[in-house]
Amino acid sequence: MIKRLSFIIIIAIVFYSSGVFGQSQATKTLALEKAQLIADAAEQRAREDNWNVVIAIVDQGGHLVVLRRIDGVQTASIDIAIEKARTAVFYKRSTKVFQDRVSEGENAILSLPDMMPFGGGLPIWDDDLIVGGIGVSGVTAEQDEIIARVGLEAL
Repeated sequence: MIKRLSFIIIIAIVFYSSGVFGQSQATKTLALEKAQLIADAAEQRAREDNWNVVIAIVDQGGHLVVLRRIDGVQTASIDIAIEKARTAVFYKRSTKVFQDRVSEGENAILSLPDMMPFGGGLPIWDDDLIVGGIGVSGVTAEQDEIIARVGLEAL
C-alpha cells in the first residue's frame, strides 16, 4: 500500500511540474516603455511627412496600451487604428495580408470577427511570441503601413 501511494505521489509531482495540471507557460508581455518607444518612433515618422494619424498599441489580448492622436486627424481613425492593431494580434499577421485578399475578391474574410482589412496593422513579436500589435490610421493604407513599420523598427 505504501509503495502504491509513493508511486501515485511521484506521478502527481511529475505531471504537476510538466504543466499537465494547468500550470501556465511563461508568457511575455509588452512593457509600457516599449509600447511608448514604438509609438514615439511611429509618431516622429508621421510628423516628418505631416501625416495626421492615430497610432494605437495594444497588448497580446488586444487591449489598448498606448494611443497617440496627432491634431487634425479624423475622429474615425481612432477606432480604425485600434481595430488594425487588434486584427494584427488576433490573426498574427499584417492587416495588409487581408487587404490584398479582399482586393483579389476574397470577400468572405470580411465576415471574420475582429477584422480590419486595411494596411497599417502589424503584430509585435518578442522572439516567437506575440506581445502586442500596432495600428495606424489617418492617411493611405500604404502610408499607415510605413509608419507602423518604422515604429516596430525602434525595437
